[in-house]
Amino acid sequence: MNSVISGVWALLVGIVLIMLGNGMHFTLIGLRGGIEGFSAAELAIVTSGYFVGFLSGAQLTPKLIRRVGHVRVFAALGSFMSAGLIAFPLAADPWVWTVLRIVVGFCMSGVYVTAESWLNNAATNETRGKVLSAYMIAQTLGLIGAQGLLTLGDAATSVLFIGASILVSISFAPILLSAVPVPAAEVARPMPLHRLFVSSPLGTVGIFLLGTVYATQSGMGAVYGTEIGLSTNQIATFIATLFAGALFLQYPIGWLSDRVDRRKLIFGAAVIGGVAAVAGWFSGGGFWLLTGAAFFAGGVSAPLYALFLAYTNDFLDAEDMAAASGGLVFTFGLGAIAGPLATGWAMQVFGPGAFWLFMSGTFGAIGLYALYRMTQRAGVPVDETDSYLGILPTSSPVALEAASAWAIDQAEAEAEDERAEAQSS
Repeated sequence: MNSVISGVWALLVGIVLIMLGNGMHFTLIGLRGGIEGFSAAELAIVTSGYFVGFLSGAQLTPKLIRRVGHVRVFAALGSFMSAGLIAFPLAADPWVWTVLRIVVGFCMSGVYVTAESWLNNAATNETRGKVLSAYMIAQTLGLIGAQGLLTLGDAATSVLFIGASILVSISFAPILLSAVPVPAAEVARPMPLHRLFVSSPLGTVGIFLLGTVYATQSGMGAVYGTEIGLSTNQIATFIATLFAGALFLQYPIGWLSDRVDRRKLIFGAAVIGGVAAVAGWFSGGGFWLLTGAAFFAGGVSAPLYALFLAYTNDFLDAEDMAAASGGLVFTFGLGAIAGPLATGWAMQVFGPGAFWLFMSGTFGAIGLYALYRMTQRAGVPVDETDSYLGILPTSSPVALEAASAWAIDQAEAEAEDERAEAQSS
């Protein structure tokens, strides 16, 4: 593993720094928005703006890279993102913030596409799985660490926004100084949604619903904390716990994914998430019960994303996996746009507890649909499923396609080993 990391350490350091800055800004929006008197519905629109930009960036960045190259696109997006972050405290208006969030989301998506292209190019068939795993860990650690940095300043001032901007600005140095030119990013055209649904109804519907949950957690968690009167330190801990849960639960769920019917595992993870959300609702604002609920509700979200990707690939030919990955990213993005809007409206009407009620209802819908699909189609035998890799919802289609390629390589290697054993016996 050390030899693998040594070849991509600069990229991973840069990703950690980017995630520190981006993670700070996600929580800061809720904190500063509450200070400025923005309503939950207004902050929901601001939150959704990020995912509008993110979805657009995933589609357009490869075209920009083909025109002017990785380095120029990466540097330009980094500059715009850094400027966008520092502009938030200059104009405390929900509509201005929405535009800034669209810009930041677009830039962040483009940064992912570019960085993941470099990372994928640096990996070989033998090391790709380890490189992608290290990349996902770097992302998660950056998001968790960002919450700790929020405790070092006052959200009512510009200090934390400036800090986030500085982190993003310096993150590009290790990446740009170490990365070598790579071929222009080639992302497969996303599979049409109707074809994706026919191939895997559970994968398509499930990942849309999961998009609403993930965006609600990451975008509206700080809004919820502000509305129930948590301190900045408590909100930072609450958000960090959402991401920490994914770091701890990814491996056991991934281990089970290659050994049991994935639909049963999807159902089980959704039940855990739903029960955790109900516990959060009944907590009455008790901080430690809230963090426990956040650990499990957030902990199953990222593994569910990887589960839906792996489950969908189980029903596809190898040549269709890349297009399906693009379709799933698009479907997840639509859910991520809708989720905060629905949650913000519900919180505006029914109070901050609707944050948990929305998530529990959505987790419940995922679980019920998984049960229904078990009655409609026979499961793929466990020994014929593709390998699971812990891809995060923040990844671009580049990482998803790389993960699909890794899964195919693993399946082919296992089939080759089985043939060799059969011949030797």
